[in-house]
Amino acid sequence: MKRYLTLLLSVVVMLGLMSGCTKDDEDDNGTGTELTSFEKLTTYMSEQSLDLPDVLTGWIIGASTLVGSEDDYFIVDIRSEALYDAGHIPGAHNAALADVVDYVDVHNTDMKPVVIACYTGQSACRAVVALRMNGYSDAASLGFGMSSWNSTLDSWSGNTGSIAVGHSNWSTDAAPALPTFTDEPTITTTATEGADILAAQVEYMLAKSGWGINASDVLDAPSSFTIFNYWGASDYDTYGHIAGAYQLAPNSLTIAADGLQVLDPVGTNVIYCWTGQTSSMVTAWLDLLGYDAKSLRFGANSMIYSELAGHKWTGSADYTLVPSE
Repeated sequence: MKRYLTLLLSVVVMLGLMSGCTKDDEDDNGTGTELTSFEKLTTYMSEQSLDLPDVLTGWIIGASTLVGSEDDYFIVDIRSEALYDAGHIPGAHNAALADVVDYVDVHNTDMKPVVIACYTGQSACRAVVALRMNGYSDAASLGFGMSSWNSTLDSWSGNTGSIAVGHSNWSTDAAPALPTFTDEPTITTTATEGADILAAQVEYMLAKSGWGINASDVLDAPSSFTIFNYWGASDYDTYGHIAGAYQLAPNSLTIAADGLQVLDPVGTNVIYCWTGQTSSMVTAWLDLLGYDAKSLRFGANSMIYSELAGHKWTGSADYTLVPSE
């Protein structure tokens, strides 16, 4: 009997140790060091297919595609209540950016694909990122926002410009080698699990102000920022770029393969694209990860509009607007 009890005790101890090792592996990936919130978050996002290339798949819908099919989508207009009441897309709902996930959760009972409409297509991208982090993998932004839907709502034409043409800080130099940062951003949260950290960071991202930056502020002081040109290499060379800007190939910015090491973990990272819409998606995603990221408003359209052969604002349609009753 004594020998049996001793054997039983040994088995219990061994099971306890095995259980402890499993928990340690979850907490430290077997390294013996507690994972940081950033590491827990990025691991979770990778496991859930929430890396940036996944988020940037099918994220935009044009007005010409949406018109006539409004009933097939759950459309949320995140403009002010007053402007929504004055005229909106038929069937569209109205919700604040900060409340968009909860609103869709409650009201999209038919689980239709979600389309977010804002003024210019830039703020809507942040809502789309938040929704995709919450399982709405087909959420999309209305391209160019309500500016594209009806000419009476055009907030785009007045924001195109060519201030970079002839500017001393618009360059044709070869692209500098991408930087490598060994540190990671700090995420301040009481959450301890990847899913909970992500939920807290989505809330933070939606509430964050100052995520956009004007082209003039970047052009006048490019050395104050770590700047990334989010175009292909040939366009970087053809059109030129902000002085010192790194050429960042689309889809190269990923959790996988140490793709985030090009980002400054403590400084301000400015992303610019053609229209400010893709960069709004990218910077919203980076905000989730704890980076200080800013999207250059209206992108190249605000800097070299007169030089662009494509990727540019071409004007509004005149699709139906309905007022609130």
